Amino acid sequence: MNLHEYQGKQLLEKYNVTIQKGYVAENPEEAVKSAKKLSDETGTKVFVIKAQIHAGGRGKGGGVRIAKSLDEVRTISSEIIGMRLITPQTSKEGKLVNKVLIAEDVYYDGKNNRKEFYISVLLNRSSSKNMIVYSTEGGVDIEAVAETTPELIFNEEIDPASGILPFQARNIAFNLGLKGSAFKNMVRFVTNLYNAYSESDATLFEINPVLKAADDKIIAVDSKVTIDENSLFRHSEYELMRDLSEENSVEVEAREFNLNYVDLDGNVGCMVNGAGLAMATMDLIKLAGGEPANFLDVGGTADSSRVEKAFRLILQDPNVKAILVNIFGGIVRCDRVAEGIVSAYKNIGNIDIPIIVRLQGTNSDKAKEIIDSSGLNVLSAIAFDEAANKVQTALN
Repeated sequence: MNLHEYQGKQLLEKYNVTIQKGYVAENPEEAVKSAKKLSDETGTKVFVIKAQIHAGGRGKGGGVRIAKSLDEVRTISSEIIGMRLITPQTSKEGKLVNKVLIAEDVYYDGKNNRKEFYISVLLNRSSSKNMIVYSTEGGVDIEAVAETTPELIFNEEIDPASGILPFQARNIAFNLGLKGSAFKNMVRFVTNLYNAYSESDATLFEINPVLKAADDKIIAVDSKVTIDENSLFRHSEYELMRDLSEENSVEVEAREFNLNYVDLDGNVGCMVNGAGLAMATMDLIKLAGGEPANFLDVGGTADSSRVEKAFRLILQDPNVKAILVNIFGGIVRCDRVAEGIVSAYKNIGNIDIPIIVRLQGTNSDKAKEIIDSSGLNVLSAIAFDEAANKVQTALN
């Protein structure tokens, strides 16, 4: 679950990470009130207006702008709110901006004494440890830094059992070339950042840039935070932060039906029970010359109602040219799944793309009879290679 920048900063502040202060606004009037409040609290006379969408590169698309007066705050916020912001991380249609963050100016006196860094915390799956990735080259695309100057990217692996140790935080500050009060502030910043990541059950905390201000304060100027959805039962308050307008509408609908659905870019929809079989089915589609249009695990209770809901989700994708249903009947009986498929087909109607159904396991022979005698545009298969061949034929 992704958070907006302002939400990520709220979470960071909870763990005593120094942030660029700001207030969120949904219209120009709120933006002006936020700017006044911010000026009273911090003394800032310059305001940074940031579009709040779940995508990076906002500045490149005109989603981050500077206002030097309250009138400019009103004008710029009215231009950003309601725009469709296109960045390198959005589709060509862009994302609708519903709110902006009015933030203080932290790039104050002493230009030569300022420095931007990159710091992120994530899981290193190969070592089963958490990892802090950091660089002296902040404020730019870290991918470009990794490609052109990989020697400027460092990492520190953290054992989740012990957490970040003092020498590791000091090592990070040292590699970033800091000293004096800036060194001490960075040690504190990194320690608190890691604790925020660990205790919030996040999968990513990315701060780009982390600013060493002219007075040696270490400040999170931006924040990109992703929370592990599987941990939300421990963090009910995070569910309230969810912005459904930023998420894929089909995935949101699937979640309401308790279906595990991930939207992809392919042309073959798939409906499977079990995550492992779903991954194998996606490989099967690739081998057949197609591209998976989704990951969809209907679970072990694939009754006619769930099957129909799953079909309706898949059919919302206009790029789907065929559907492959691959069910192993262990807990669920294949004949009941087959009855569900036929019922769903009739209830939905006007399905003009081929459906290939492979049902194996309990009562699979009865299931094949039901499919074959239905008179519908549904093709049954038994073996994996047979299903692959029928997918290939359907696409051609």
